[in-house]
Amino acid sequence: MSIKLLLTSTSFQDAPGAHQELLNEQGFEIDRMRGPLTDDELRPVIANYDAVICGDDEYTEEILKIGKAGKLKYISKYGVGLDKIDLEAARALEIPVTNCPGVNQVSVAEHVFALILSFVKNIHLEYNITRAGGWKRHVSTEIHGKTMGIVGLGAIGKEVAKRAHGFGLNVVAFDKFVSADFIRENDYIQTVDSMEDLAKQADIITLHVPHTPETEDLINTNLVENHLKKGVILVNTARGKLVDLKALNDGMDREIIGGYLADVLDIEPMPENYPLKDRENVLITPHIGSRTYESVQRQGLFAVKNLLELLGR
Repeated sequence: MSIKLLLTSTSFQDAPGAHQELLNEQGFEIDRMRGPLTDDELRPVIANYDAVICGDDEYTEEILKIGKAGKLKYISKYGVGLDKIDLEAARALEIPVTNCPGVNQVSVAEHVFALILSFVKNIHLEYNITRAGGWKRHVSTEIHGKTMGIVGLGAIGKEVAKRAHGFGLNVVAFDKFVSADFIRENDYIQTVDSMEDLAKQADIITLHVPHTPETEDLINTNLVENHLKKGVILVNTARGKLVDLKALNDGMDREIIGGYLADVLDIEPMPENYPLKDRENVLITPHIGSRTYESVQRQGLFAVKNLLELLGR
C-alpha cells in the first residue's frame, strides 16, 4: 500500500540521523511542512494524507473530521505532549494517536539548569555586554543551599530532582501520583500535599506537568499574591498555559517573582508584541529543551516505529 505522509516536526526535519534514515527507507511519499501548524493551515491539506508525524499542530475535532473524511488514518506524535490533539474526537473517529514518552527527560532536565544558571549568574547579560566591548560586572547569586520546588515527578521531574541534589539544592516536590519507590530511593526529596505548601518553601519552582484543564493557570493570582516566597524564580519548560500571564506580570511588577525562565509560551512562535518579550527578569528560549541531536534521534525513531507498528510493518 502506498502511504502519503505529512511530516511537520521541525526538530525531526532539522536534525540528521538514524530517524531520517529509517523514515526514508520506507518508500513513503513524504510532504514536509514546518510546524507547529494551526488549524487554518491544516484545514486545506489534511485530507490528502494517510498519516502524519506531527509536532504541536492543532488537531481539533474539526480538523480530525476533515482528515477522516479524506485519507487520514494514523497520527504519530513526535514528542510527549498530546494537549494539542483532541484525543476524544480521535477515539470517536477511530484515528489512533501515538506519542513518545520517556525520551526527552535528560535533555529537558539539562535545559532547566542551563536556564537557571544562566539567569542567576547573569550569563545572558554579561554575554551581550562583553560582545559589545564592555566590561560591566554584575553581582550574581548561588543556588547551593536554596530550595527547589518541583511540580510533577514524572520522567523529567525525576531527572531534575537528581540534578538539583547534585547542585546542593534542597528539593521539595508536589505530585498527586508520587512514586513511593522513587522517593524511598531518593530520600533527600521532601514531598508536600499542595502547590501552596510547595510555594511557601521554594526559592525556585520548576514545572513538569502536562497541560490539562486541571493544570491550566497553575501559577495564578491566588498563588502569586498569597503563597509565593518573595523573589522566587519560576521555570517553565512544560507548557505555556500552566501560567496565567496577568498573574505573572503582576507578580514581577510587585517583585514577588524575581524571574521567569521559559522554554514554552502559550502562543508559539512568539508574537512580535508578546507581553513578556522586553522584561529584563525574563529569559525565554524558543522551545528547544528537547532539541538535542541525541533526543531528536530518540524521539524521531520512536515516532517512526510507532507509525510502522500502526501500519503493521
